[in-house]
Amino acid sequence: MNGHVRPVIRTPDQRIRVFVSSTLRELADERRAVRAAIERLRLAPVMFELGARPHPPRGLYRAYLAQSDVFVGIYGDSYGWVAPDEKLSGLEDEYNLAAESMPKLIYIKASTQRDERLKSLIDRIRSDDTAAYLTFESAADLEDQVADDLAALLAERFDESRVAGDTELSAVTPSAIEKIPVAYTATIGREGDIERVCALLRQGESRVVSLIGPGGIGKSRLAIETARAVEDLFPDGIYFALLEGVLEPGLLVPTIAYTLGIRDNGEAALEERIAHALAGRRVLIVLDNFEQIVDAAPVLVRLYAAAPHATFLVTSRIVLRIRGEQVYEVGALPTPDGVGAATLDRTLRSSACMLFVDRATAVKPGFAITEENAPDIADICRRLEGLPLAIELAAAKVRMLTPRGIAERLERSLPLLTASVRDMPERHSTMRATIDWSASLLPDAHRGLFEDLGVFATRFTLEAVEALGAGRSWDGTALDSLAALIDASLVKQTEIDGRVVFSLLALVREYALDRLKIAGDADTMRAAHADYYRGFVVRTAPQLRGLEQADAVAQLGLELPNLRAAVRHLIYTDRLDDAGDFAWNLLIYWWIAGFFAEVRAWMLELLGKELPITQRTRAVAWFLALWGEMWQRPSEGVVAGLAECVRLFSESGDEDAAAMALAARATARLQLPTPDVTTAERELADAAERQHAVGNTWAEAITEVSRGRLAWLRGLPDDALKRFDRAAEIAEASGDLFTRSVAGNHQARLLLLRGDVDAAEDACVRTLLVSIRLRHEEGIAYGLEGLCAVAAARGDGERAGALSAAAAVIRHRIGVFDAEAFRVHTPQLDAARAADPAAVAAGERQGADLTIGEAIALALPDSDMDTLRRSLAEW
Repeated sequence: MNGHVRPVIRTPDQRIRVFVSSTLRELADERRAVRAAIERLRLAPVMFELGARPHPPRGLYRAYLAQSDVFVGIYGDSYGWVAPDEKLSGLEDEYNLAAESMPKLIYIKASTQRDERLKSLIDRIRSDDTAAYLTFESAADLEDQVADDLAALLAERFDESRVAGDTELSAVTPSAIEKIPVAYTATIGREGDIERVCALLRQGESRVVSLIGPGGIGKSRLAIETARAVEDLFPDGIYFALLEGVLEPGLLVPTIAYTLGIRDNGEAALEERIAHALAGRRVLIVLDNFEQIVDAAPVLVRLYAAAPHATFLVTSRIVLRIRGEQVYEVGALPTPDGVGAATLDRTLRSSACMLFVDRATAVKPGFAITEENAPDIADICRRLEGLPLAIELAAAKVRMLTPRGIAERLERSLPLLTASVRDMPERHSTMRATIDWSASLLPDAHRGLFEDLGVFATRFTLEAVEALGAGRSWDGTALDSLAALIDASLVKQTEIDGRVVFSLLALVREYALDRLKIAGDADTMRAAHADYYRGFVVRTAPQLRGLEQADAVAQLGLELPNLRAAVRHLIYTDRLDDAGDFAWNLLIYWWIAGFFAEVRAWMLELLGKELPITQRTRAVAWFLALWGEMWQRPSEGVVAGLAECVRLFSESGDEDAAAMALAARATARLQLPTPDVTTAERELADAAERQHAVGNTWAEAITEVSRGRLAWLRGLPDDALKRFDRAAEIAEASGDLFTRSVAGNHQARLLLLRGDVDAAEDACVRTLLVSIRLRHEEGIAYGLEGLCAVAAARGDGERAGALSAAAAVIRHRIGVFDAEAFRVHTPQLDAARAADPAAVAAGERQGADLTIGEAIALALPDSDMDTLRRSLAEW
């Protein structure tokens, strides 16, 4: 709902939320009927008798409305109470605050004695084309009517999403704000914090705004909601980088680059490419969980100095202490005033208690706050010191305990548990104790799984969990145990690209891993984790060379945090040869996804241990460490180092890897101030022959592209085209999308130089479709530039200008800039500009504002749209 055009399959804790607005006492029977209708459809009712006082504060129902999907209004006789200093009743204010895009079902009860102000409101609603105006006679009729209308609305919206997915390319292209994680529960009690942090960002005086507070205080949620609230302030994008799996300060820059969509192919320094990508752009970059790499904080100063329009919003348990930082202390949610038993009214005025009620209602739809349980809810929230995560864990227990039962158990357990972690800051110890208490209520097998899950990084799959179960107490019960942990709010379930994945919050993961260490099982489970992902890499790596390449890249991207953790463990435990195999098996992935800086850091750490390793491992480590040097700081020493890699690979019997190193050495020769073209040409030919002999079609195709580029630079376009054709033929035969895209774009550009416009257009279209399937933005930029040249050659200056500007936007955003010799669309564009400058200028203005989806729709003929649609929708 809420304007999304893509169908979404929600997990059980992500049910569609239906906000119900009416006066409370007057229409109590009708509200019960509506609630029954909503729950009959397994949707989530958002109703103030479930979590608010009779005259709820405006900030609270605004929060509920902001995270609801459907608005249901029930109106009878009364306009409702108008609070002191207010001009409107809550009834009218709720209608006004409901988003225009939110579907609204309005039910009017027959009446002859309606308040005049309510009559005026109903007259306004009747003329509102965003609301469905309906009438009813009795509460009994209303239940069936609401159930039928909601079912029809959901069916209609799903049909619209399918139609939009088939016809609206721009709608399926994610906006920058959609890169911020979606919260599927209401954010309660943070309205003031959001406004104050937004004000700091709007002032523009601080380049880094740090949200500081202990674990579980709600920093990440505050950052997410703030980012969504300042979308207008950062028109060029808002990006969210989760750092909880990033433990080495040296990986901050690669992580930011990855978040921005910048591939690290080794050809330029990442900080330089980030600076290019952010130049002139007003962007907000959210860095979540910064405390574990706080030593990297000075990097932010360098980045914002190079990109003066970029701003960083950081969450951390500790202050960064860098120039340009503005610190905002995130506090706990307010609990009921006083120390005695709280009244219902005082409890309902507390946002901490409102959070408890909201989360309790989500797990037990029949739950309601009453005069009887209000003091216990207040007691729970006081004992938990208003810590949101602790309150959510406690609220999850209403499935099996009453608020009184929860309060009594906390009274007995919490003081003992906090005493055992006395050396921690007070609120942090309370949070840890609450997790401990929550885990203690689990059966042994479920608790055992929970602790074992601490070895996973960020997210994990059911298959991975089951693989680690051998010999554990939960072996064979992973699915049931996971379900129990989800019920206890200790594990979250979501879906990414059609794959179900699970996750733990950072603080919960820390707790689980600590318990595993205390039990003496951490090393065993980490080794099992590393072994599973070694096997996963061995199974997945062959797919990178063939027809399953796109799916393999997606799977590896999903598991990237666990791949990092596995390599880190292998190196830390001195399993250096295993670490070398792990890194080498994923060479194609590092190339396609752009992670060479990160891999280089691992390999330098491996070599720095100075422990015995095989010749092959030494060759792997040196090759991956030298890759970036080859492009950024070419020297005779780099050429000699790659020659040593060739020797080591050959002596270890790996001719496949030796051929790769030989091709790299040839490429390094071409980067020297005085290139050795003749030797490089001979080495590339030798490498291609060796790769063909061992059946490495991926490497052979890449090497043929290099041979073509060399021939092009030497002024031999016919020879170059033969090489590109050969590379494309090899890649096509094996199903290698990446090399097909690279080779195809080179083919198209050379065909344009030769004046064969029709053949060039055909090559551009084919390779653009391939790049979309692989989600390779650099390839898309090349394709758009090629079709720009085609349009220019045919006299369509406006289309040429639009495609050129759209490609420039992509290049700018991902920090990729090409050598002038290979930017072959510029002569045609210049000619078109000379012939019709107004048309090209109009196109450039249009193209600068196009999304990727819109640019591709402009570039491709209608006959190719069916092939394109699914790939774009899944991007």
